[in-house]
Amino acid sequence: MTKLYDKSLVELHNLLASREITATDLTRATFDRINETEPKVDSFITLNEEKALELAKAIDLKGITDSNVLAGIPIGIKDNIVTKDLRTTAASKMLYNFDPIYDATVMDKIYQSDMIPVGKLNMDEFAMGGSSETSYFKTTKNAWDHTKVPGGSSGGSAAAVAAGQIPVSLGTDTGGSIRQPAAFNGIVGMKPTYGRVSRYGLIAFSSSLDQIGPLTRNVEDNAYTLNAISGFDAQDGTSSGRSVPDFTAKLTGEVKGMRIALPKEYLGEGIQPEIKAAILEAADTYRKLGAIVEEVSLPHSKYGVAAYYIIASSEASSNLQRFDGIRFGYRSENIETLEDVYVKSRSEGFGTEVKRRIMLGSFSLSSGFYDAHFKKAGQVRTLIKQDFDNVFKNYDIIIGPSAPNVAYGLGENIADPVAMYLSDLLTIPVNLAGLPGMSIPAGFSEGLPVGLQIIGKHFDEQTMYQAAYAFEQATDFHTKKPVILGGDK
Repeated sequence: MTKLYDKSLVELHNLLASREITATDLTRATFDRINETEPKVDSFITLNEEKALELAKAIDLKGITDSNVLAGIPIGIKDNIVTKDLRTTAASKMLYNFDPIYDATVMDKIYQSDMIPVGKLNMDEFAMGGSSETSYFKTTKNAWDHTKVPGGSSGGSAAAVAAGQIPVSLGTDTGGSIRQPAAFNGIVGMKPTYGRVSRYGLIAFSSSLDQIGPLTRNVEDNAYTLNAISGFDAQDGTSSGRSVPDFTAKLTGEVKGMRIALPKEYLGEGIQPEIKAAILEAADTYRKLGAIVEEVSLPHSKYGVAAYYIIASSEASSNLQRFDGIRFGYRSENIETLEDVYVKSRSEGFGTEVKRRIMLGSFSLSSGFYDAHFKKAGQVRTLIKQDFDNVFKNYDIIIGPSAPNVAYGLGENIADPVAMYLSDLLTIPVNLAGLPGMSIPAGFSEGLPVGLQIIGKHFDEQTMYQAAYAFEQATDFHTKKPVILGGDK
């Protein structure tokens, strides 16, 4: 049988619909590929082989039509998305034995599309981190260079796709956790508008910022996946009732007359020179395609990191109160009093980074400091949103780097939380404003992928996909593969 692991989602669909392969064939080949590459990449925490093969056989019996592009396609799920009867750990000792009794809404949609979840992907603990090194279970490696980090917190989701273990995965993005690992691994990652995809069944980090989105190796595959997981959910009070368009409808390669903004703040101090050059070259590519690219200013974006870490940590300190050693998850054995249950279970169950953010958030919300910190951060958040609103009065999309640097070495920054936090400075403002943002491959620096970030108006992912697809068709960056996928880099 031909190699299946380096094919796109759409190519796999064509093979399935024409009956050249079956869903069972593809699922078995997927687990073979995972078993072959997992020792090098370490993307998965839990595999779902038995149930996946049962689903595949049922899909084969039902048959796969030309119109159902996602039927029979294997997908990996970030391990903070709740999956019924499939262990969900959020990469934390606190949830080392948690087997949920219900599915997240996105999982319901995955099953309705006849996709096949093959396992749960590694991540930073409770999505708190930018390198996937805070996981309790393992450290995922970058698909291009196994001595480098894959990014985070959706590092497993990105590395698994880039290494050809799976054609598509789900990640989550609170401050860049889909876009940054997508950039580090040279793939496409979409963080939808806040409210576009239900958060019901997502283990909450920061409830006003979290959003689930897809990671794939090309734009078209990504758009098909977002079609499937989007839509209103009555179980999520922040879910939008807006209708969901066909995100593949504008994949024409045409961007003539599109107005594109390039913020000067996104190319300033702290951005690696080769990354800046790649983004300026991407802007020229859009100009050659007939788009209008002009420099703009987002003056309050420099305050984004400070505001984000106050807001996100405050919401995290509240959300993580539920992990108390009583109802589910880890409970310390060395206990004598009720207070011991709480204190020792949480002290032993949470990792260093999670504890750091709980403490930061609790301080920001405490009496005497709330107005000076949390309230002020909320006001700055409003100013950042207003900056975007002003730009979008005259422009269709905003472009810039996805990250100020390419993937760095394992262990290089993990002991320096400030350096880790500052690496999110280009992605954080998008979450604070509730906007959609995506990363697509746009070049290389030091032999590692560079990501182009595309930011859109609220609920206008369609135009973002249009712009991303046009760039993809005009360049060959998306065709480059890491050595583990048969490439020469």
